[in-house]
Amino acid sequence: MSDTRRLGVFAASAIGIGGMVGGGIFAVLGEAVSLAHGGTPLAFALAGVIAFLTAYAYARLSVAYPSQGGTVVFLHRAFAADLATGTLNAILWLSYLVTLALYAVAFSSYAATFFDGAGDGWLPHVLITGAIVVPAILNVLDSSIVGRSELVIVALKLALLGVVVGFGMATVEPARLEPAAWASPGSLAVAGLVIFVAYEGFELIANAAHEVRDPTRTLPRAYALTVLSVAALYVLVAIVTVGSVPEERIAEAQDYALAEAARPALGQAGFVCVAVSALLATLSAINATIYGGARLGYTLATDREMPPVLARRVWRRPVMGVLVVALLSALLANLVELTEIATLASAGFLLVFAAVNASALRLGPAIGARRWIAGLGMLACLGALGVLLAHAADESPVAVWLFVAFVTGALGFELVLCRILGRPIDIDRDDAGA
Repeated sequence: MSDTRRLGVFAASAIGIGGMVGGGIFAVLGEAVSLAHGGTPLAFALAGVIAFLTAYAYARLSVAYPSQGGTVVFLHRAFAADLATGTLNAILWLSYLVTLALYAVAFSSYAATFFDGAGDGWLPHVLITGAIVVPAILNVLDSSIVGRSELVIVALKLALLGVVVGFGMATVEPARLEPAAWASPGSLAVAGLVIFVAYEGFELIANAAHEVRDPTRTLPRAYALTVLSVAALYVLVAIVTVGSVPEERIAEAQDYALAEAARPALGQAGFVCVAVSALLATLSAINATIYGGARLGYTLATDREMPPVLARRVWRRPVMGVLVVALLSALLANLVELTEIATLASAGFLLVFAAVNASALRLGPAIGARRWIAGLGMLACLGALGVLLAHAADESPVAVWLFVAFVTGALGFELVLCRILGRPIDIDRDDAGA
């Protein structure tokens, strides 16, 4: 046991921080500013509160049920492996695909800054497709190629963000952050919810919970440290961006706003450094998401909750899962706008996180959770999801229809698979998540 339980608080936090500070902040910062204006730091703080409430549920569930299955196991333990949990697991898998598409679009936006006049035409599609295809090939050949450099990439992007914040604070104009420059309260809330996908990633700690030393003490601290530190970083980045870059310039550079935020203090060199960091961060996040998505699909397929093709292995690897993940995410990234992708990804994770909070609420006495916190987290996620979809219905109806298609498609998967594979819709809770 001592050989496997080797992760302490900081090592476990590094997993969550690496997952959170991936491609999300590089992709959605400009979108947040366009909605919240001078109140963008407050929007990031709001999203951080929802993430922190959900992290509490994850912490209690991870301590009680440490395994590689993470979210899937928690839902099965609380509600058994039935039609609802199977649908939610499929939505989780689809949400990873949407996040992957978001990272690929972000990669394309930052890569295009190195080409003159590359914002339109065929080049963005080539960059998007290449950003997915190359990591997919690496995953098929040797998934550890990028994995071995993950710690270096995480350290680099955190260091560069720290440099942007540290030097950028000197160029902040307080008037741009005053309440008079904020958007309406409704727009502030919507901004925080659209960019919620930037907080996705802390749940990866759950997949390593079985490797943590003294989990009762370590896991709650790791989750808290992860979410609070990333939320603080995001708020500071937002302060520097809104406070030092004219809003009209942010609007022009919306897809690569973080690189533009480095220009006032660090000049063109800062812009280039952040752009390069964004390319490394998004590629790293794409590689990790393909790896995780393919293996989640493999796990669900072996449990007969997803099509059997995802469980087909070649060279002892879930190659078919990698190919399916890469193909679907590439289609989504090339056909759907960035705003709609961000909305869809945030909506998917808010729904899954609401279910995880509901799991902690249901299992409260058994896992030592305070049920009122879990209940508050569930209501916060559901309320946030409702506000996000209501806004999207007015501003981006395609995102709403895609979300509806995802939910109904996931439900259809479950119903069809149960009939084709002969799996009962309801499985006894004692066997679920074992």
